[in-house]
Amino acid sequence: MSDPVPERPPTFAAAWRDVLADRRLALEGATSVAFLAFSLWALSNVVPVVEARSGAVLADPVLALFDAVDLTWPVFVLIYAGLAVAFLLLLLEPRSLFFGCRAYGLMALFRLTTMWATPLDPPSGMILLRDPFVEFFVPSGFTPTRDLFFSGHTGTAVLLALLAPRRWARAGIAATVPLIAAAVLLQKVHYTVDVLAAPAFAWAAYSLARRFAPPSAPRPGAGEASREAPARKAAPVGDVRR
Repeated sequence: MSDPVPERPPTFAAAWRDVLADRRLALEGATSVAFLAFSLWALSNVVPVVEARSGAVLADPVLALFDAVDLTWPVFVLIYAGLAVAFLLLLLEPRSLFFGCRAYGLMALFRLTTMWATPLDPPSGMILLRDPFVEFFVPSGFTPTRDLFFSGHTGTAVLLALLAPRRWARAGIAATVPLIAAAVLLQKVHYTVDVLAAPAFAWAAYSLARRFAPPSAPRPGAGEASREAPARKAAPVGDVRR
């Protein structure tokens, strides 16, 4: 018996046609995007307030070991390459994309809360990390330096690794996490505790989004597993590939 032909991945048009044809799915998408937009708006309004106040300077024994190195472009390339890959793949799985919007929105709310609750001044010797995406959402386009706890770049990379709907993408983005974490430390953009705490907040946002997901909402990557399932089920008895 010949091996079954694997089911083809859904096309962009087919995936979104189903969403637009289902009022419930369309509403889920609209509310998810609206929640993300609100969270980013709230974050953009908290950052200037945090920036205007002074805070504590932490004694960080890790940062004391070296002088700052400008790694702005490597950080920019790594974070936005991961974002582009995850976003393009999620476009083929709209409900996973909606889930990602809710998870990222939650992480933004976590971040504005922790920044507000932990007034900190930047580490001594930091080199500004000019992020065009962040500056777009921050009024007047200034580069914030007191948006410290927790590291948004590290948290974003971790969350993207959780959200990406293909194994190769999850593995690739996960590989950038330690690189981004090391880079923001080497540039002294964050304290060590900011970077170490970021994965926990990313996981919390992901887990909370899953906990309150609408009924039957798929976990990111579930589509990949479902496409592989027919081939596994149809394998001949005794096939070692099972």
